Amino acid sequence: MSTVKESVEVEVPVRAAYNQWTQFAEFPNFMEGVEEVSQIDDTHNHWTTKIGGVRREFDTEIVDQLPDDRITWRTISGDTRQKGTVRFESMDDTHTRVELTMDVEPSGMADKTADWLGMVDRRVKGDMRRFKTYVEEHGRETGEWRGRVTPG
Repeated sequence: MSTVKESVEVEVPVRAAYNQWTQFAEFPNFMEGVEEVSQIDDTHNHWTTKIGGVRREFDTEIVDQLPDDRITWRTISGDTRQKGTVRFESMDDTHTRVELTMDVEPSGMADKTADWLGMVDRRVKGDMRRFKTYVEEHGRETGEWRGRVTPG
């Protein structure tokens, strides 16, 4: 399993950064290879990705969510195995540090080779830069979900 960690400082308040991240259907606008994310309910999402010509579908479950602080998830179906946490830290009234940590388990030789070549790490770094641009260009979030999910 590989761990990828990346952070960006965005020029929006912590509430706006957090709220934007809860808009999973917007992920294809800044995440390379993500074709669609459908929210099934408050804690479950269905993902469709196409990376390197390989289309995958999988489901994720949010296992811990605290508004303006963190969202933690894990995959629960499909051949994609990952878990991660995105954290939000207010730097001041108009700046937020967004830190993403993901554990990814490559499946198959192509995934293992991509991981070995650092492609997963580069993709995450690019996605975080694109999130920064996306949220800053909008100037405010496109929606919000402020519910609390507790580990259990």
